[in-house]
Amino acid sequence: MARTEPDTRPSEARRRLLTTATRIFYAEGIHSVGVDRIIAEAKVTRATFYRHFPSKEDLILAYLREIHQMDRGSVEAAIAANPTPVDALLAIAGSIAEGIQSPGFRGCAFLNAAAEYPNAGHPVHQQLIAHRQWFLDTLTMLMAQVHDETADPAARHFVMLRDGAMAAGCLFDPALVSETFLRGIEGLLRINADRQLTESTG
Repeated sequence: MARTEPDTRPSEARRRLLTTATRIFYAEGIHSVGVDRIIAEAKVTRATFYRHFPSKEDLILAYLREIHQMDRGSVEAAIAANPTPVDALLAIAGSIAEGIQSPGFRGCAFLNAAAEYPNAGHPVHQQLIAHRQWFLDTLTMLMAQVHDETADPAARHFVMLRDGAMAAGCLFDPALVSETFLRGIEGLLRINADRQLTESTG
């Protein structure tokens, strides 16, 4: 008899719980949403919820990991599709701009979580810091290929432009915010590319 491999896929109930939590946490905030609401909307029993997530905090951490994987997938796809660092950075910026203009946009999930979990020692805060460090490290790596000496400040500048656009996109015309953000990124990249060109020909 052939050996049957164990099924390691997430259960349907866990998927529904995480999908439901992701939608509601992002739209309404984390503290304001209770476990009972998530259980009801996911259509699972309380016992099923606690079998997959021993506490609400476990669900919150899973929610942030889910958003991280989505962001990471988008960034890695942009890098894979654009062999030059400038084009990859522009593609990442373009993806962010598209997100700002998407229906139901409510800012950055990680910045929103930071406002609700300001304690640096809390596991939720630590997870969002880890996400932001990954993003900064990725940008720094790409910026180093544009102009090595200014890679760190240029990457931080990109992140600050992104954070500002994420906040402004909730308050003003998303299309105008996206356009302003993209022009800012283009200017940042032009300055650093020009520095590299000047040094290589000087």
